[in-house]
Amino acid sequence: MKLSQKEAVFASEVVTRFELYNSLFLTLPFYRVKHTGTLLPFFTSHCEESVRQNIAPSEIIESFFGQYEQYVQAADRFDLLFRFIQYIERQVVLFDAIEDSAFNKTHSPEESGSLIALLQQSSTNSSTKAKLRQKLQDFSLRLVLTAHPTQFYPGRVLAIITDLTEAIKSNNINEIHLLLQQLGKTPFFNKSKPTPVNEAASLAWFLENVFYHVVSNLQKEIENEFEGPIFNAHQLIELGFWPGGDRDGNPNVTTQSTKEVSELLREILFRCYYRDFRSLRRRITFRGVEDYMNRLQDLFYQNSFVKAGEPKNQKDEIIENLEAVKDVLLKVHDGLFTDRIDDLVHKVRLFGCYFASLDIRQDSRVLRKAHQEGRVHLKKLLPDDYDSLSEEEKLALINFEEADIPAEGYEDLSTDTFSTIRLMKRMQSAGGEKASHRFIISNCQQASDILQLINMFLWSGWKKEELTVDFVPLFETVQDLKAAGTVMERLYSNPFYKEHLKNRDDKQVIMLGFSDSTKDGGYLMANWSIYKAKVELTALARKYGIQLAFFDGRGGPPARGGGKTHRFYATMGKEIANDQIQLTIQGQTISSQYGSFDTAHFNIEQMINAGVLSSYDENDKNTLTTKQKDLLASMADTSHKAFVSLREDPLFLKYLEEHSPLKLLSQINISSRPVKRNSGGELKLEDLRAISFVTAWTQLKQNIPGFYGVGSTLKKAKEDGIWDDVKALYESSGQFKTMMDNCIMSMSKADFRVTAYLESDPVFGPFWTRLKNEYDLTRRLMLELTGTTVLMEQYPVERRSIALREKIILPLVIIQHYALQQLESKNNDEETVNILNKLIIRTVYGIVNAGRNVA
Repeated sequence: MKLSQKEAVFASEVVTRFELYNSLFLTLPFYRVKHTGTLLPFFTSHCEESVRQNIAPSEIIESFFGQYEQYVQAADRFDLLFRFIQYIERQVVLFDAIEDSAFNKTHSPEESGSLIALLQQSSTNSSTKAKLRQKLQDFSLRLVLTAHPTQFYPGRVLAIITDLTEAIKSNNINEIHLLLQQLGKTPFFNKSKPTPVNEAASLAWFLENVFYHVVSNLQKEIENEFEGPIFNAHQLIELGFWPGGDRDGNPNVTTQSTKEVSELLREILFRCYYRDFRSLRRRITFRGVEDYMNRLQDLFYQNSFVKAGEPKNQKDEIIENLEAVKDVLLKVHDGLFTDRIDDLVHKVRLFGCYFASLDIRQDSRVLRKAHQEGRVHLKKLLPDDYDSLSEEEKLALINFEEADIPAEGYEDLSTDTFSTIRLMKRMQSAGGEKASHRFIISNCQQASDILQLINMFLWSGWKKEELTVDFVPLFETVQDLKAAGTVMERLYSNPFYKEHLKNRDDKQVIMLGFSDSTKDGGYLMANWSIYKAKVELTALARKYGIQLAFFDGRGGPPARGGGKTHRFYATMGKEIANDQIQLTIQGQTISSQYGSFDTAHFNIEQMINAGVLSSYDENDKNTLTTKQKDLLASMADTSHKAFVSLREDPLFLKYLEEHSPLKLLSQINISSRPVKRNSGGELKLEDLRAISFVTAWTQLKQNIPGFYGVGSTLKKAKEDGIWDDVKALYESSGQFKTMMDNCIMSMSKADFRVTAYLESDPVFGPFWTRLKNEYDLTRRLMLELTGTTVLMEQYPVERRSIALREKIILPLVIIQHYALQQLESKNNDEETVNILNKLIIRTVYGIVNAGRNVA
């Protein structure tokens, strides 16, 4: 079959190069890995052939070792399996680097929409350019980096990937050889769990090495297409940050860690400035600028390397001195190097003294408890029985008196709440308002959750007229999404909150979480519930004259809201507020989409382009009709019933506990967050974090949250005689097409052959068959719906990339499930159990990291 141009480029630039460099990598002699590189290809082939025959992992491993007399002893076998894991983890990194090196060749901007091309096309039409200019002045993109553990290479490995990518770009064989050796000897994971500050330092690597350059460059590129700056009133691209601020269910995040992360972000930013300034100083060696340059030298150096007790916001002073230097250059020195001054001024305007806004997040239940404890000092404000009152009674009684209560002396989480509220004020003093101006309320269920938090700010030294904080409700479960409209209308109707919004330019941010709604209601219901909530909340905001921005909590895989995210935003329709795009980026999304200058530039441009294009939809073709909404609602309901029925099966959690690494995820040192809320109690689905839930299904190679229930709803559509309507919806609605295509992407990474041995299991056999039948049904009907013969046929390059990654990690999957099978034996001694657990934990890293292209 003839390959398309893109497939041919991918084959030559990625596949062929990987085969070449992988053969080189397999010959490198690492510590205690003699013969490993030689045996690994045979082991991989053995796994592939055995999986095709539906052979159980334990039999696959045993039959492989049966071919080699030197591996009779269990210790030798375990040792070789660990060496295989060591190699495969690094093969994944090698593949990452090769894909990144070929990114500009395998991704053409024209194909998915280039904002710069759109700007250039509009240059010949003044009215189009004016419209585009206005849209860009109203639009903003906010990317919020979170430390959710879906991938967590340490900084030392990220640096190797970056250097390896550059070496591969230039075909520098000697450098590649050295870097592969370094890669082989560099540890991939931490011996102990990272602290929130450790997580922040790891993610700050991307801020320093990627975003600092890309955000500035891209905004300048856009400004250069217009005469004069167009972003005086706002930033086109903003950065947010959660490590150190997100304390929801993470007892390791404290006021002290929040403070340390805020200081860390400032220090790293000033080191970026200092590097730029040193380069600038090598060129500006003229008379008349000495005082300004010396002051700048002192400012940048002190903030980079000397801890200040109470740092101040020095943004204006920096810009003032840079502009003074520029003025001298223009008047006396023929304007030499003023472009470099402009570049640094531009960065200081973008990042100020804070780099990325540190969001604070806490669960509403914790905040209610803190409010209760704080009221002890203010008995006259609210009655003793306040907590037992109805929501309407609470809203009638809540007042907004300023007070000054102690920050300490409560239960730990309440003390943290009051101390952090005070810290936010100090962070704003040090870095400006944007340093920390958002408090996100997880599990927000009622308007009083927001208003009581405002109470606590006013009791902690904040003044009503100086409350420079945005209060952001987070609606996550299907039920919370249904109630969101009622909650927000009560807020918009509240006189104090209405005045507060007026002081915040009548702007409201609402966060919608995808992961928990998937765990709660299944893939299709999660997508539909969020879409429906956005329509309702947009109409409500427009009714009250509020500028609404949705902040989407999306993870990497489609089951957590990832996938082709920019297509969601490009096809929202007029019923959904889309002037601002805000979303979390995490785990493999960060490294795959924003891990290098090229990938970050491309993906940020795509997101901006999506927001701009949605406003160009003159015919409103992306807004769903009433008939289409009714169809989607009916499909979501059928899918929801199928998923809830599965979730309520008594074997549901037991299956995950016994046949996935779920119980061992807490031992993986990639996150400071516990695997579940209520970490000391019995495992319950409602307490299990969505990320752990999805990760467990991913390790099983079943990806249930990404598709289960979709096949059932497509089957019912056929039975009800509305198949043609569903097909028409897929062909006409960008939203529905993206939902289905992302579901297909999730399914393409499933492989039920790995767990086929469970079909005959006396306990779990029927349950496994139930999962497999839904997968087969969904696959068959998806192919019919899309008019294709294989999954992801419409995206051949991504399909090939996924297939190659799955081939690389198949031995890891087999080793993991072999170890899980061996743990079932009653004859294992303590040492063997520890080794098997370690095998499972080690395989999780490589399997998760290889999934970067699901983002």
